[in-house]
Amino acid sequence: MAFMPSAKSDARWRDAIVLTVALWAFAMLAALPYVIARYPSGDWVSLALDISTVFVSISLALLLFACFRATVGWPDPVRVLTMGSAVVVVALAQMAFDVLYSALVASNVGEFFAHWRTDFKEVYQRGFRYFLVYAGNVALFQLAFVHRRSLTSERQLTDARAAAQHAQLEALRYQLNPHFLFNTLNSISSLIVTRRNEDAEQMTNKLSSFLRASLTCNPAGLVPLEEELALTEEYLDIEGVRFGKRLNVEIECASDAGNALVPGFLVQPLVENAIKHGVAPSREPVTIRIEAEIVDGQLCISIENDALPEGEKLVVGGTGVGLMNVRRRLQAVFGEAASLTTERTGKTYVATICIPGVQARC
Repeated sequence: MAFMPSAKSDARWRDAIVLTVALWAFAMLAALPYVIARYPSGDWVSLALDISTVFVSISLALLLFACFRATVGWPDPVRVLTMGSAVVVVALAQMAFDVLYSALVASNVGEFFAHWRTDFKEVYQRGFRYFLVYAGNVALFQLAFVHRRSLTSERQLTDARAAAQHAQLEALRYQLNPHFLFNTLNSISSLIVTRRNEDAEQMTNKLSSFLRASLTCNPAGLVPLEEELALTEEYLDIEGVRFGKRLNVEIECASDAGNALVPGFLVQPLVENAIKHGVAPSREPVTIRIEAEIVDGQLCISIENDALPEGEKLVVGGTGVGLMNVRRRLQAVFGEAASLTTERTGKTYVATICIPGVQARC
């Protein structure tokens, strides 16, 4: 996660230039009739020279922005006093420029321009207007800065939440892998102890293939359900070596459901529970049935185990590793909108995942 950028990075020169040019262009247009009225003789050269001073005003305003940017992060009282003083200084500088500029122009253009420039009442009024416009310019700088800072904070908060979610999903994924590996390696050990060496070798090879595929899965990413079910089938192939004909698998997935995006390794821990609590204790063939369909815009995935012994108490309150893992991952990705429910009827145990607002791969 990136650190919060410095405040100065949100006081941008580009914003300052755009706002300053827009403000002074507006001020020039607003004052244009008044300026034209000062030149009844149609002295367009003097008028053009008068209007050209707007470029000086823009330059001085950008100097104000340099001061504004340099004081970012200062205590508010000190900063307000500094910027207020800077506005006064810039307004005075603008008036001084007007007087000197008028003297230069008057010596070449006309007495009227010189008379207007040396009218101190007019100079005072114009200076006061300069002060107001420059103050407004600084206010625009502040508004742009606050807006940028707010966007930066929101983006930083979003990135922090995404990073936290990613870390949570990774932690859950790393919790899942040791849980699965422990059970699988324990099964391989049992096969070796019972001298089922060929089955142990076959199970080891399938485990290697399964882990190779699982390592390419992004724990924080979403995958099409059909890919998730294909990975689950590889897991069931591993368990098929262990249980042989005692394990039957039925998978039905509607085409539109197969394109729905789900977190990787979402189904596997529920299937693992069905193996552990249904197939392992049973002496008879057991069927694990996986069904997926979209009902009213909601993706429903059910994992059914039809041979849970009557005396077996499966943890359903979310404290088991598998169920807790699935619930936390659903909440991390989809919030409270998604759910995992469990139900037992006689010897049948069903776990159902519901995800509203299905996203499909492009």
